[in-house]
Parts: sequence; C-alpha cells; structure tokens
Amino acid sequence: MPIANRPPLTTPITFDDVLAARERIRPHLTPTPLRHYQQLDDIVGHDVRVSVKHENHHPTQSFKIRNGLSAILALTPEQRSLGVIGATTGNHGQGLAYGGQITGTKVTICVPVGNNPSKNAAIRALGAELIEVGATYDDTRIACDRIAVERGLTLVHSTNNRNIIAGAATMTLEILEQQPDLDAIVIANGGGSQAVGAITVAAHLKPGLRIFGVSAANAPAQYEAWKRGEQVSGMNAATFADGIATGSSYEMTFDALYTGLAGYFTVTEDEMYRAVRDLITCTHNLPEGAAAAGFAALRKHAAEFEGQKVCVVMCGGNMSEVSLLAALSA
Repeated sequence: MPIANRPPLTTPITFDDVLAARERIRPHLTPTPLRHYQQLDDIVGHDVRVSVKHENHHPTQSFKIRNGLSAILALTPEQRSLGVIGATTGNHGQGLAYGGQITGTKVTICVPVGNNPSKNAAIRALGAELIEVGATYDDTRIACDRIAVERGLTLVHSTNNRNIIAGAATMTLEILEQQPDLDAIVIANGGGSQAVGAITVAAHLKPGLRIFGVSAANAPAQYEAWKRGEQVSGMNAATFADGIATGSSYEMTFDALYTGLAGYFTVTEDEMYRAVRDLITCTHNLPEGAAAAGFAALRKHAAEFEGQKVCVVMCGGNMSEVSLLAALSA
C-alpha cells in the first residue's frame, strides 16, 4: 500500500543521535555483511537486485544488540548501578544482557510465558535474570513496568527509548556505506526501531531512498496504525515470527512510521515460511520469522520494485527448533 497525503516527516531522534550511538557501540561491534545473491534475484524476478543485510552475524544473532548496547552505554553510572530491566520476546533481552555483561550492569529480562526457549536460554547464558510473566508481549511489558518500580530498576523499553532507536539506526548507516546506490529497504516492523532508524538516516543522507515496513498478517497492529493514522492497542498477535508479534503501536515510533514509510506490507505465515526456506537455500543462513518477512514482502510485491536495487534485512537468526521444523515442512 503506497503512502499518500501524509504530514511532514517527524522523527524522535536526530542524525547526530545516530552518529553518537555509532561511536558508543563501535568498540564492541564490527559491521555486518551486506551480500548479493543471484538466486534471490531469480526468485523475485522483475529485474530486482536483492541485497541482504546480515544482522544475524552479530554476537547475539540480532540487530537488537545495537539497541541494547547503545542504550546501556548511554546510561549514567548511577542508572547502571540500579540495575536494568526490559521486556522482550528475546532479541531485545539478549542485546541488553550483552550490554550488561560488557559494562558490569545487572540485567533483568521479562519474557512471555512459553517464550522461545532458545532465546530464553541465550538470555540466561549472558548472565541476566529471566522472569517469565504474561500471556503476550504486551502483558509482559505491563508487568515489566511494575517490576521496575517495585525493585527500583532502570527501565529500558525496547522501542520507546531514543538511544534504542539511535542504536538501530546505525544499521542503515552501514547499509548506505556498503551500497550507496540502493533504491529501497524493506524492513520487518515490530516496535519500529529498525524502520524509524532507517527513515532518520535516509532523510539525512539519501532522501530518495524509500523505506517500507512489513508486518505479519496475524499481528497487524503496526500496519493498522499506519493505515488508519492513529495508534492502536490490544490487537491479535498470533504469529511464529515472534520478533514482530506485537499487538500495539508505540508512542515514540508511531509518528515517524506514519509520516516516513513509503509503504507498508503484510505477509502471511505461509509466505514467511516459504521465505525462510528460500533464504536458507540461497544464503545458507538461518533467518528467524521476522528476518524472513522482508524477503517475503519483496517477492509478493516485486512488480512495485521493477528494475530497482533493494535491501532486505535478515534482522535475526534466533529461531526455535519448533518454528524451524514448521517452516521446513509447511
């Protein structure tokens, strides 16, 4: 769905915020690869040249390590001394836990009951305390806010935090350094830090670069908010792509998504399963559900990108065995 009659662009961070985030995380992370795969071009067709940004090559196999490091390193010593807490379905928690390990900060992570067990194990392995609470991510987030107050911890929200979004934006800085002639980036959208970061960087460095968001059809809250032009909450979020399984839009990212996205797509579970299989076959990398959403949307809407250079983001590789077997057998 194309954008039309939107207000002027509004972003919650500045380009200077992005540059500051890059300086904070630079000593701890190396740039991730941006690769071209001819087989993906052949699958998409329409003379589209597909590049894949491999955020799954980070130490936590997710772009959210950028977010967590940026946020924790921006805290004052006093804030870190209180301990940090965050709600997550996995990747934000790993990013915070990794940042806590580097800085010696005690980290507590809240996840939904029945959360991806491999993500839970990874969070614990990084030294964080894990609390399973709430039936959905939105329930977990509410409980996390309460626990933060009860324990006097510093809350680091996965989306409503400027340093989180600035950290995510460093990914698009790298993308444009690696391939300045891109026409578009297609990004899975959970809370919106990736997409808002991309919008902010593109507005400063390459205003003609179009940013597209992607949601799961079974978790359409962010798409519905973008379409309606108003925030939503309490919507269904029943998707195997846990990284984008959100039932709400978010205060800090809503305006930027609404005013800055060039378009917004939704993809079905079967379309993401198919994309998982194709990405494994063609790149020999394991994408989690959210990491396959961008490619699923690009294939579905390939005609809209005729003859263009398009980047899709493999935003994470933390897929559970159950989801992987489901994708391979779908």
